[in-house]
Amino acid sequence: MPDENAHEITSRNGAELDRRKFFIKLGAGSLAVAGAGAAAFAVQYLSPNVLYEASPVVSVGRPEHYPLDSVTLDPHFGIFIVRSAQGFYALSAVCSHLGCLCVWKQDSGIIGCPCHGSAFQRDGSIIAGPAPKPLPWLRMWMTDDGELMVDRATKIGPRKEYVRV
Repeated sequence: MPDENAHEITSRNGAELDRRKFFIKLGAGSLAVAGAGAAAFAVQYLSPNVLYEASPVVSVGRPEHYPLDSVTLDPHFGIFIVRSAQGFYALSAVCSHLGCLCVWKQDSGIIGCPCHGSAFQRDGSIIAGPAPKPLPWLRMWMTDDGELMVDRATKIGPRKEYVRV
């Protein structure tokens, strides 16, 4: 003969828990977990989501670090520092086609994109390839203490400015 209290569950301390109390506690626990999850998402939503980026203005060193008629790639900042007889200027090293980092090819005297074959002269103008625009010139100046500075966010376009030493 089955026990007439078969629907009851015995807890650890020996007290009996009937079916209704079990489901009430299960529902209350589920609501507590859902409420805690919603509170966690609310706190995350209300907290500031800021992306801290490095300054676009960078120091590229002193003029004496660059030999005359040189093109130097700074891969960390994605810029070329060019020293010519007229002075210094900076070019973006990011290809205008799909954003690959270009390299200076010393043997052929060109700036080349290794991704799709675009080629640029040392002043950034296009020689060949799928690139739609030349490499932009970037604003460059010398500080009072003799450091060369480049603003990677300021493109100076077709007018070409040299920093004289």
